[in-house]
Amino acid sequence: MTATERSVLREGIVAGVIGAVVVAVWFLVVDTLRGHPLETPMFLGAALFFGVKTPVIGAGISLMPVLGYTVVHGLAFVAFGIIAAAVIAATEREPALVIAVVILFACFETFFLGVVSVLGRAVQDMLVWWEILVANLLAATAMLWYFLLGHRSLPRTLVGSWAHVLREGVVAGLIGAVVVAAWFLVIDAIQGEPFRTPHLLGTTFLKMQSGVPAVVAYSIVHGLAFGVFGVVAAVLLAGAEREPMLVFALVMLFTAFEIFFFGAIVIGAKWLLDELAGWTIFVGNVLASVAMLGYFFTGHRSLARRMTAVWADDD
Repeated sequence: MTATERSVLREGIVAGVIGAVVVAVWFLVVDTLRGHPLETPMFLGAALFFGVKTPVIGAGISLMPVLGYTVVHGLAFVAFGIIAAAVIAATEREPALVIAVVILFACFETFFLGVVSVLGRAVQDMLVWWEILVANLLAATAMLWYFLLGHRSLPRTLVGSWAHVLREGVVAGLIGAVVVAAWFLVIDAIQGEPFRTPHLLGTTFLKMQSGVPAVVAYSIVHGLAFGVFGVVAAVLLAGAEREPMLVFALVMLFTAFEIFFFGAIVIGAKWLLDELAGWTIFVGNVLASVAMLGYFFTGHRSLARRMTAVWADDD
């Protein structure tokens, strides 16, 4: 084995261990918030090694399933880490392979969802989809961070000039999330029930234990959702700097942003309109949209001036 191969192997093992630890810590926190520490690895271990189909909530922790699943979980992440390290090493020699890195980490997200679906309905009921998604996102972020430390040129290869766009999108998304959270905090406080809205959504949609865990869990998912939306909007805005017609796509995106929430509620959770006044949802989304657009156009003054000039000429 050459020195390069040993370096790739070592790097992949370390990255895999980091990813495995991040996921394990995430589920330890989630289980603890539910009041049942280590419940997830115990049930997955029991399902994997003993064919247990139905979780017994509060039955106590059995050490062997936890240890067995932890070993399998760690080996799976190490295998993925070695593959990722090999692909990244190849990318440094052939930058065109950067798309393979993106595809690999995208597959990383979908793989675990596929494994859960194979293990059966009971496992799907035990593990909520958003928990798996967040766990994999955290693990992928931690592993990429480790790879970036050893490959300083990798960020430039992966995102190039888009680093600013991604940062701008994340900040805009967080601004929108904070505005909506603050709006509903005010509404809930006026009604005499602070944090009622995130608590209601956390217990219903995320199946979290009543109380602080539901509020914290929903706040995390809420922030991540706005972050993704912000990145999409930032990409469209960056494109509009070069092709102004894309401004219409940005307008359509924010319009869809409003319609999506009402459509999702009417289709999947009509009962929510009995708990939350429809106008509060509408106003919260409008305030978030205005705040995000205000932040975007503060950094794109030339685009705002061009748009204003075009509208003035039309008048």
